[in-house]
Amino acid sequence: MSFKLSVACLALIAVLLVGANLLIDDSGSGSGDGSTEIASGVVSSESSTLLVANLGAEIDRLRMRQAAAIADQQAVLRAEKLSRRVRAEAVEEKFDKLPGEVSRQTLESIAECESGGDPRVVSSNGLYHGKYQFHPDTWESVGGKGLPSKAPEAEQDYRAALLYERSGPGQWPVCGS
Repeated sequence: MSFKLSVACLALIAVLLVGANLLIDDSGSGSGDGSTEIASGVVSSESSTLLVANLGAEIDRLRMRQAAAIADQQAVLRAEKLSRRVRAEAVEEKFDKLPGEVSRQTLESIAECESGGDPRVVSSNGLYHGKYQFHPDTWESVGGKGLPSKAPEAEQDYRAALLYERSGPGQWPVCGS
């Protein structure tokens, strides 16, 4: 949208410049920073042609800047995505080994019964979250931060194993038996 607005602004400037007998003159700027200075000049029959040529060059510079900005944004997004993936892998590795004696098969059975195994689910009343339908207070009691439904699945498995070891299957009265 900003590019379209810039082109529209340039077109308006062109109309105003022609009407006010002004020319865009960047031939002597010499600043080297790509800026364009506007100077008044004498209008001749070539002024319109020169103005259109300068306007076309300015549009090309705007397009190049926009393409560079888009490339920069894409590079930042790729770096952020890679960083998130590395952090997620670190979390998975941290919680890979379950504490205590509870088996992964037992936990999966509880999770399937509680949430269909969905780590992002929230109960209809909003009180229970995640794969094991933790209440936020229970989640915090086993070291969890935030909401269980926002935590990685591996962390939910780990914290469920901690809870199981601490309190047994009674934490899940229907699904733990």
